[in-house]
Amino acid sequence: MRIDHVAIAVNNLDEAVKEYRNALGVKEVEFETVEAEGVRVAILHLNNSRIELMEPTKDTSPIKKFLDTRGEGLHHIALETESIEGEVDRMKGTGVRFLGDVRAGSRGTKITFIHPKSLHGVLTELCSHPKK
Repeated sequence: MRIDHVAIAVNNLDEAVKEYRNALGVKEVEFETVEAEGVRVAILHLNNSRIELMEPTKDTSPIKKFLDTRGEGLHHIALETESIEGEVDRMKGTGVRFLGDVRAGSRGTKITFIHPKSLHGVLTELCSHPKK
């Protein structure tokens, strides 16, 4: 596994993108709306990883709930694996709890989330990118 991205919940995606671009000198940014998750994302490409800024698109979005209770900030880290289903099965065997099943994420990925109680309070996403 490797760190794929760090996700940050924000109230205003366009403003946050401007601030991050200026502060970090990021040139390449991709925007996408993931309807199933109720989120609009901006993916900022770094040399060896990415930062994903997330803004809720509806009141039922988990990101909206997060912002309402905790405010803006670090939401989760994402770990990339080549075999997400195999890792989920392996991890379940060790007692790791998940928040939902493997499902579609941004940019054609497969994703699932590890319950924060399984990793010392850190929400962790497992993701698998489509084969090229």
